[in-house]
Amino acid sequence: MACHATGSNAAIGTQTTTRMYLAYGAAISTDLDLSDFLPEGKDAPLSLVVSEGSGSAEFAPTGQAFVLGTGHGRELQIHTDRELSLSEQGQPWCFEVGEVARFRWLGGSSRITFERLSKGIDHRLAFWLIHIFLPLYFTLEGRYEFIHASSVDIGDHTVLFTAPSHGGKSTLTDYFVQQGHALVSDDKVGTYREGDRYFAVPSHPGRRPFRKFEELGHHTEHFSPGRRTIHALYNLYAVEPAADVQIEKIRGHQGFTQVLPNYLFNFRFLQARRLQYLGAMLGVVPVFRVAVPWDLDRLADVYRAICTHRGGAGSV
Repeated sequence: MACHATGSNAAIGTQTTTRMYLAYGAAISTDLDLSDFLPEGKDAPLSLVVSEGSGSAEFAPTGQAFVLGTGHGRELQIHTDRELSLSEQGQPWCFEVGEVARFRWLGGSSRITFERLSKGIDHRLAFWLIHIFLPLYFTLEGRYEFIHASSVDIGDHTVLFTAPSHGGKSTLTDYFVQQGHALVSDDKVGTYREGDRYFAVPSHPGRRPFRKFEELGHHTEHFSPGRRTIHALYNLYAVEPAADVQIEKIRGHQGFTQVLPNYLFNFRFLQARRLQYLGAMLGVVPVFRVAVPWDLDRLADVYRAICTHRGGAGSV
C-alpha cells in the first residue's frame, strides 16, 4: 500500500459547513461533521485545520514504509522520506489506515489533510482521526507524552488510572463517570510539563468500558475540554474477589516499573526522552498501587477507597 494520491476519494457524506471542535487541547477546524463525538468551541492554546484532499502536491515520499502492525483489525503504516524520529520542520508524513484513510501533514505544520479510501465512511474516519491519529500526530510533533491510562476528576484533583490491557481501568473510569465525576480521558492521556507542574489534556467525551472495534464509546456530558493539573497516578492490579482494597504509595525506581510500560506509541527513538520526562514527573506526581478485587460487584468498594484516599491526601 503506497502512500500516493491514488485509491478512492469518494465524497461519502461530504460536509460543506466548517466547524470548530475541541480535542487534546486543540481547536480543530474541519468540514468533517464531528458533532456527535467532540464538543464545539475555539478556546484552546493550539489550532489545527483538518480538511479532505489528496495532498499529492505536498507529499511525495521517497523513503520506506514503517509498518506498525494492526490496530482495530486494520493494517497501519507510516510513510516519510527519512528515518523514523521526532518530526522535523517540513518533513512529509503520511499515516495510512488500511481501507479507511490516509492522513498527511508536514512537520511543524498545523494543517492536516485526509484522503478517504474504500471504507472511509464518516463515523470510521472520526474514530481514526480522534482516537488514533491525533495522539500519533501530537507524539511525533513532540507536543505531548501520551500515557496508556484513563483519567477522571475527583473533586478538584485529576487522577490517572493505569493497568495492563484488560486490567480494569476503563471499567473503573466508567463507574466514576456514572457517579457524576468528570471524564478527562479514557484509554490514552496526553500529558505535558509547564514549569514544575504536569498537565493532562482531555481527549474526547467518549468512554469505552468495552472493546468494540472502531467505536469511540459512550458519550458523556460530564466532560470539560480544559487542561488539568495531574495530582496522582493510581496503578491497578487484580486480586482475589474477596480480598481487601488496599492502596500503597510507590517510591523510588518502582514508580518507573509501574508507569513506563503504560507509555503509548513505543517508538525506540522516544526512549531516552521519555525516561527523562518520567523521572522528572515522578518527582512531582505521586504514584499509588491499588489492589482491585476482581469482581464487578466490588467496584463500589474500589471507588470509595480511592475517593477517601484522595480526599485525605490533601496536597500529597
